[in-house]
Amino acid sequence: MDETLIQTKSFEFALSMVRLYKKLQARQEFILSSQLLRSGTGIGVNVEEAANHDRKHHNQDFTQAMMMAAKEARETRYWLKLLQESHLVDVDVSNELNQLTELMELLNSVVE
Repeated sequence: MDETLIQTKSFEFALSMVRLYKKLQARQEFILSSQLLRSGTGIGVNVEEAANHDRKHHNQDFTQAMMMAAKEARETRYWLKLLQESHLVDVDVSNELNQLTELMELLNSVVE
């Protein structure tokens, strides 16, 4: 099965979260970084889970997994905004927020 755009974008975003996590850890930020890593990579995990379900035969499982991915995306946005506004560390997360906005639009188009 070929990867869908949403699978590719969610994997790329997960990689961004891993890089951000490492950067935050190096700057001694241990609380928000862990939350971001968990929720940011959780998006892709749920998208992959949805990809295992045939939409026609397992529509409910597909929809539930995509809804969970959308929930993880909203949580990740919260943590990114909290990190940005709290100024705990001097890290610009605007690229990650832009990536996430694009990913959330894709997820919303699938879930609606």
